[in-house]
Amino acid sequence: MTTTHWKSLLFSRRMLICVFTGFASGLPLYILLNLVPAWLKSEGVNLKAIGFFALIQFPFTWKFIWAPLLDRYALPGLGRRRGWMLLTQVALLFLIGSLGLFNPKLDIWSIAYLATALAFFSASQDIVLDAYRREILSDEELGLGTSVHVNAYRIASLIPGAFSLILADHLPWAQVFMITGLFMLPGIVMTLLVSEPQLVRPPKTLREAVIEPFHEFMTRHGWRNALWILAFIFLYKLGDSMATALATPFYLELGFSKTEIGVIAKNAGLWPAVFGGIVGGVWMLKLGINRALWLFGVVQVVSILGFAWLATMGADKVALATVIAFEALGVGLGTAAFTAYIARTTDARYTATQFALFTSLAAVPRTFINASTGWLVEQMGWINFFFLCTALAIPGMLLLFKVAPWNSEAKREKSL
Repeated sequence: MTTTHWKSLLFSRRMLICVFTGFASGLPLYILLNLVPAWLKSEGVNLKAIGFFALIQFPFTWKFIWAPLLDRYALPGLGRRRGWMLLTQVALLFLIGSLGLFNPKLDIWSIAYLATALAFFSASQDIVLDAYRREILSDEELGLGTSVHVNAYRIASLIPGAFSLILADHLPWAQVFMITGLFMLPGIVMTLLVSEPQLVRPPKTLREAVIEPFHEFMTRHGWRNALWILAFIFLYKLGDSMATALATPFYLELGFSKTEIGVIAKNAGLWPAVFGGIVGGVWMLKLGINRALWLFGVVQVVSILGFAWLATMGADKVALATVIAFEALGVGLGTAAFTAYIARTTDARYTATQFALFTSLAAVPRTFINASTGWLVEQMGWINFFFLCTALAIPGMLLLFKVAPWNSEAKREKSL
């Protein structure tokens, strides 16, 4: 892999498209995770009601249920992928802009319905953007393109997590949400300018769109190997996800102030993750996805141990910055390889449904298993909890022997 070759790939039109897909995908999610809770809290809504809004993440776990509809049907005019992309993006723009028109103390249920609709269209946009990205990228470009997408996804968090909060100190919330919603426009413009992917025959019936993605996946690999792959997708990020589920309460318990956590986390967390994702994507061009899963997975596991080390250091700012930066680097590397692997595992005829199924499965630990982390910490303490998270990361690594052997890149999943 020459320097000229990877530069030509990195600065290609397809990679620029991945920047826009990542930003458009990340913006609505971070509005739900960061901006809406901050708005509700600043308007005097109690924590119990705010906690209820965590339930709106369910569409991201169950999106595979309606993904076959997006694989089967095409909206007139723009095509199967671009039509759904435009519909979801326009809906998101108006839903985001509408949120601030309500009073949280008087219209909390109206806000809850709007937020649920926002989550639904955000998850639906993810379905079609993931499928579109997979279909425009060659196998060689998958790792790099996925890294670019993931990093643009993270950078999108700066809009609702920083820019919009600063605006809220100077403007009414209604204007803040309207301005924030306008950041969906780059994605809309991208959708109007790009071309529809040239695909193999799409599903002819809804029954084929629902049944065949699962049947194709199972028959392509065989039941046993297909289950190995599903187990790997479920387990690869489990330890890391559990370790970071209570990161902020952990830092507070060590004695750090909210300001210290915010400043250090923003600077030490975001940019190492972006750097790790970009470097990981370029490195994957040389390594291949299989070897990247091995090497980046090791970094991911070691980063979990950093939290246990921090627990012994106490409120040490340098230690906190080091742990956050290394963990973010590990996540940037590991997520790039993991998402590229998921993309590679899909069949071109059923990209939306299979991609949605795999990413939904990967989200299960974050949505359900992480609910037990508070109880576990109370039972065993922070250090032992992080040792447990490290141990839970090992099975996913061991499954690499089955799903991504070190020297089997060329044969890919058929080598299982």
